[in-house]
Amino acid sequence: MAKPMIVSINGKTSSFNLVKLERSKLYQIRKRVPLDGSGAACTRAAMTGDGANVIKSGMTAQAYFAGDGRWVPKDELVGINPDGTVAELKPSTLGVEQKLEGPVSPRELLDLDVVATYALAPEAVDEALLTALGNGDLFRFPFNYGADYNCETAYLLANGEGIFAVVGNPTAPLWLEEAEVFVADPSDDADNDDLDFEMM
Repeated sequence: MAKPMIVSINGKTSSFNLVKLERSKLYQIRKRVPLDGSGAACTRAAMTGDGANVIKSGMTAQAYFAGDGRWVPKDELVGINPDGTVAELKPSTLGVEQKLEGPVSPRELLDLDVVATYALAPEAVDEALLTALGNGDLFRFPFNYGADYNCETAYLLANGEGIFAVVGNPTAPLWLEEAEVFVADPSDDADNDDLDFEMM
């Protein structure tokens, strides 16, 4: 079982157990199974870019190989930044107290690129925090389920069904002002290779 999520605000700590919400749990699941000519289920596969090898489902999780064909253990792999430096591995935040920021604007949550949602089972929760969540307040905190190179942002919120953590990466949408007309940059058409459908 995963460690609890621990958060604090105004010097008071609260902890929750996590249950990941998945579409299959909410709406059940239906699966289409392709069959071959004899009625047996087909196995998913893909070809490598050079067309030399066929990779069946699950094969890429078994090992990693360098360009020279040498097998590379997973614990030797490191993240690389765009500038070529080694990326910093960020530890899991589970079991480690994280400070809540907020209340924050609901717009932040609406602009979040969501990657996971967790239902939270309270272990020990500060009453003031429960009251704030019950009033519709949202709180932000850093979240990393396991050690990774990207620490995500989570929002703590509640509704009539329970308490939840919505996890993702903040985005910055660009909006046009009302009645503003979009004008394309003519230089963008210089290398336009789109098909001319009138020629077909």
